Amino acid sequence: MGAVAYETDFYGWTLEQADLLQSGKFDKVDLGNLIEELHIMSARERRELINRLRVLMMHLLKWRYQPSYRGRSWELTINNQRDELAIHLEDNPSLMPRIPEATIKAYPMAKRDAEKETGIPGKQFPVDCPWTFEQLMDAEFWPEPVE
Repeated sequence: MGAVAYETDFYGWTLEQADLLQSGKFDKVDLGNLIEELHIMSARERRELINRLRVLMMHLLKWRYQPSYRGRSWELTINNQRDELAIHLEDNPSLMPRIPEATIKAYPMAKRDAEKETGIPGKQFPVDCPWTFEQLMDAEFWPEPVE
């Protein structure tokens, strides 16, 4: 395989880089672009954590603030997000220390999304996430409706 350009054939480039590393031809590895891609990959995993938390928290807000609209769809989404988060963290255990930061980043987006979907003004939702990560992940945890 000849030198495949990172800019024009990413798939071919990744295969070539893997082959070079596997065969021990480290001097031929495109180190700069490989380092960049590793940083991009780690950022993607952090974003995945934030996005899953956002969807989970949005649905828990809807569950709490619109109890008359509760249904199988919301329940399924909440359970699926919990499952996907658990798998994501199992596959990426070094993300565990980033959960507090990810929750802080995800909650305002969850609030905004819940506001758009429910029509409830965002100021009616708590300023900060009202649940611990343990509660978010607990299959038995379902927020009580707001009185």
